Formats: sequence, structure tokens, C-alpha cells
Amino acid sequence: MTETPDEIKARKERERDELYALDISGAEWHSAPGTEEHEERVEIAYLPEGAVAMRSSLDPGTVLRYTEAEWRAFVLGARDGEFDLEPAPHNGGVSAE
Repeated sequence: MTETPDEIKARKERERDELYALDISGAEWHSAPGTEEHEERVEIAYLPEGAVAMRSSLDPGTVLRYTEAEWRAFVLGARDGEFDLEPAPHNGGVSAE
């Protein structure tokens, strides 16, 4: 049976609500190897059912949470270069020409 757009929206809202209702106070946070405690870094914690939480080491109280499908889509997109940053121009964005 195929879900209607309204059913999909309602399911995703339920999933998000359940995800943010999880107590993650005891979560084990991971960051990239080689980073120091005092360095700014992104930290992730693995949650039940393949979900992931993400935060900045500079603002550990602000935590984003992703379902397994959302996290998988993000990781695959990152691997494919979808989020690669364009090199920033020098001189504060002003062209040297």
C-alpha cells in the first residue's frame, strides 16, 4: 500500500517527535580522530534504530537529530561531493581585478 503525501508527512512528524523525545544524556559522543578537546569540531552520537545526533563542541547544548534515512542520505551526499564548499575569494570576497 502506498502512503499519501499527508500520511508521509504525518509519519515523518511522528518519527521526528519520537527522535527528539529520546533521552540522550548518556550518549557517547564521537569526533574525528586527531582532534583535541579544546578544538572546535563536530561530534556525533549513535542513537537507537540507526538514528544519529550531531552537535558542535562549542555548543554542546544544541543537538540536531537525524533518522537513519536522513543520516544515510546526508552521508551519501557528502561522499558524492554534494556539500563541497567552493573556494572563497581572497581579499574578503573582493575580486583582485
